[in-house]
Amino acid sequence: METLQNQAEGTVSTATDDAQAMFNKHLATYRKIVGENLMFHREVYGLLGSLLSQVMPKPFKFLDIACGDAVASAGALKGSAIGHYYGIDLSPQSLDLARESLKDLPCPIDLRCGDFAEAMADWSDTVDCVWIGMSLHHLQPDGKIRLMKDVRDTLSRDGLFLIWEPTLLDEENREEHFDRFSAYRNVWAALTDEEFAAMDAHMRLADFPERADTWTAMGREAGFSEAKQIFMMPNRFGRVFQYRN
Repeated sequence: METLQNQAEGTVSTATDDAQAMFNKHLATYRKIVGENLMFHREVYGLLGSLLSQVMPKPFKFLDIACGDAVASAGALKGSAIGHYYGIDLSPQSLDLARESLKDLPCPIDLRCGDFAEAMADWSDTVDCVWIGMSLHHLQPDGKIRLMKDVRDTLSRDGLFLIWEPTLLDEENREEHFDRFSAYRNVWAALTDEEFAAMDAHMRLADFPERADTWTAMGREAGFSEAKQIFMMPNRFGRVFQYRN
């Protein structure tokens, strides 16, 4: 019995170690991308910080969907009138990092582990601003609209919903979008061939970007009266959209 138990514990330990190693590998790649500003995180989160300062002057409740390690969000929220931070992510390891990233914010930090679409379907706390960066595109169209509706239901009357998502060019289809990204290999020289290939393969499997007019139309279908583009990445791979009631 002890031998079987030890074997079982060893199997669990090995699986845990493998999962942690994979997480560390993806985290290292992500931090390269951010550090080299390959996805224009500086510009996007600088815009987020400016908007929060301009339109959220009072203590506000901020919901960060698929927050990851929350390093970029913590930077955008620094010096703002943040009154409460909520973060959702599927990864417990990411939330551990987020807890450390957010520790200097002068407000309660509420981190919840789980699938963000499921979490939003059951969400009950009213918030003033909802942000989702590079994650909504993993859902199919119906799922995107459903999440937008759930976000609208949780926003305060003057609340703000912001998304940063990969966006097709006007006459571009999904495969052409990925081929355009593959052609940027030399620009992404900070990544190894293995890292770039893994990212390219993940995108082709799991990413479902929309055209700009579709992102705004989805917002209106979800019930928002205002839906507009407010930023386009210089390489034209992604854009930020703003929605208000």
